[in-house]
Amino acid sequence: MEFTRSYVSPVRDEAARATGGRILDAAERLFVELGYGPTTIASIAGAAGVSKQTVYNSCGSKAELLKRLYDVRLVGDEEPVPFAEREDVRDVGSRSDPRALLDGYGQLAGAILERLGPVMSVVVAGAAAGDPDLRHHLDVADSERLTGAQSWAGKLSSLGALRPGLTVDRARDIIWAINSVQTWDLLVRRRGWSTQDYAAWLGEALAEVLLAPG
Repeated sequence: MEFTRSYVSPVRDEAARATGGRILDAAERLFVELGYGPTTIASIAGAAGVSKQTVYNSCGSKAELLKRLYDVRLVGDEEPVPFAEREDVRDVGSRSDPRALLDGYGQLAGAILERLGPVMSVVVAGAAAGDPDLRHHLDVADSERLTGAQSWAGKLSSLGALRPGLTVDRARDIIWAINSVQTWDLLVRRRGWSTQDYAAWLGEALAEVLLAPG
């Protein structure tokens, strides 16, 4: 019996990652500049300096490319490490002081939205205009954010830090609503706040609304 030995080329893998990165960068730039609808796979390929087939092979359809762009910008790189297992996320989640936890949460959210906010603002606008791809993407993203908010609300509850009468589910909904791309867009893109200002405000605002006095 013969066994076929698979061949792994680090150089080839690195080239593929670099190509994928150029495609994502090009797609993000065109989505933000032109809008999702007018941006085509052909225009993305041209901006990235590759063929249309290379875009399809690397990222799939335009909707699949958008999802990959979202996933990469969410965590900041293409390493196969889930968001919840990232070192900075685990560090914040391990804090026992509720205000320190929410301050760290604000810093995490600010960094994420600095990477993800511009393209998600395009998604929100397109979804409101009725684009089915963007409506679906926004629904998925909002559902994932809600799951994340549930986890953070649960951490605060386990510390005994929530205001009297405030349930975990209500705290989850408050976190989900305040930490949204819509809020970020209003304050950072429209009012000119810095990422640092937004992150600090988010942590403070959540602490005032969620935590028990004193």
